[in-house]
Amino acid sequence: MREGRQPGFLMTQIRSYIVLMKLRIGFLIAVTAMAGYAAVAIEVDARKLALLFIAMLLGSSGSAVFNQFYDRDIDRLMPRTANRPLAAGTLGDPRRVLWFAGLLLLSGCAIAVLAFNWLVAAHLFLGAFVYGIVYTVWLKRKHWTNIIIGGAAGSFAILGGAAAVDPHIWLLPLLMAITLFLWTPSHFWALAIMIKDDYAAAGVPMLPVVAGDKATARWIFGNTVLLVISTLLPVFFGKLGLLYGVIALGFGLRFLQLNWHLLRDQSRAMAKKNFFFSMQYLAGVFLAIVIDRHVTLADFGL
Repeated sequence: MREGRQPGFLMTQIRSYIVLMKLRIGFLIAVTAMAGYAAVAIEVDARKLALLFIAMLLGSSGSAVFNQFYDRDIDRLMPRTANRPLAAGTLGDPRRVLWFAGLLLLSGCAIAVLAFNWLVAAHLFLGAFVYGIVYTVWLKRKHWTNIIIGGAAGSFAILGGAAAVDPHIWLLPLLMAITLFLWTPSHFWALAIMIKDDYAAAGVPMLPVVAGDKATARWIFGNTVLLVISTLLPVFFGKLGLLYGVIALGFGLRFLQLNWHLLRDQSRAMAKKNFFFSMQYLAGVFLAIVIDRHVTLADFGL
């Protein structure tokens, strides 16, 4: 009987470790780094782009594993996270996963150094540190500004992606990093409105819990105004062209429209619309950068 259950037990353990890695977030971080790479590269090297993706995915996954290790107590209190492996107790001694977290982060940094340079690895490490320590340990349970400061984690991915091409090119990557930094609160606070009761039950002081939905909607709108302005700075500084500016502004106006509706209606349905469009917005802005930098009329035979 024990031998018959062994394959199923092994697959359960493997699936649990994969869940710990939060691959969807890791994928977003890795794609963000790729956008930073594409923004400054004259020609895109597919092999290097793949290595950058893998390095960033591993580093992000390492910080995600640590996040779930540290938050396993409050994860048990929220329906959205109660079934996570460490919260549900499916992995035995939770301290074992710390080795896994360290291995993932070190592997990502090693690939970054060997394939690119130490600055890429430094940005990868700083992003993981901000998410794993600054956000998870220092701020998440203590102050509503947790997601504002913690949002810097993703910005390091852009800087790392650009550094993989040329560490001396900094202005456009910095402007993109500012955009991502400002995007995170508008994105996450909409989610926080949707799951406010979960955070309240776990004692996590997210903005809707401590200030209410109406005040959070005001913060989202004000933050998105700054966000949209930030996306136009590359045009102002001459780093991107009019095509990018038109696309970015179009997505920004739509995001502000949804934010305005949220000011009038803080229902879960409206917050959900804002949350999901925020991801489309970021994808649209970064895709516009790639188009502006690498696509010409000649590519369409014009």
